[in-house]
Amino acid sequence: MRLAAYGLLLFLSLAVAGYAIGVYGFLPVGALVSPEMRTTYESERAGIYAHVFGASVAMALGPFQFSRRLRTRRPTLHRWMGRLYLGIGVLFGGLAGLYMAFYAWGGPVSKAGFAMLAILWLYTGWQAYAAARARDFVRHRRWMVRNFALTFAAVTLRIWLPSSYAAGIDMAVAYPIIAWLCWVPNLVLAEMWFNR
Repeated sequence: MRLAAYGLLLFLSLAVAGYAIGVYGFLPVGALVSPEMRTTYESERAGIYAHVFGASVAMALGPFQFSRRLRTRRPTLHRWMGRLYLGIGVLFGGLAGLYMAFYAWGGPVSKAGFAMLAILWLYTGWQAYAAARARDFVRHRRWMVRNFALTFAAVTLRIWLPSSYAAGIDMAVAYPIIAWLCWVPNLVLAEMWFNR
């Protein structure tokens, strides 16, 4: 990965993780979401906080796992960060995300989009872990790229939502589409990257 692309990936990931921790750590739950969503956030506080906490860990640690310097010079640190990324970030955040998908605003299309994201996030995390345990590091890296592409949905979601709002698209129309648009292109780009 080129330095500029890696720098942008790192900046966006840490910005979204910091935003999530700041908003959900210091403001009332649902303070910055639309009134239609706020009711769900208030009634499902435990699920929201578990998902935000787990996903923030994954967002903050994920980019560092792609650092070749870290992998070669500090392999023990790389392994421990990977365990935290998968064990707290993906497992904890993914299970909570799957639970919260059933309460997603925007009807069945939104619910299905977020549920599929959570399922694939958990599945690719498991595959990456299993490959590392088998010491198949080529396969491990491929599954981690796929997994982080899904983690990065937290960033792309926050790009698509304000973009649709600025374009004047009604939230009821935009949100179900964004529930899929925030992660499907990420996964497609990851697969294209493998086949360069």
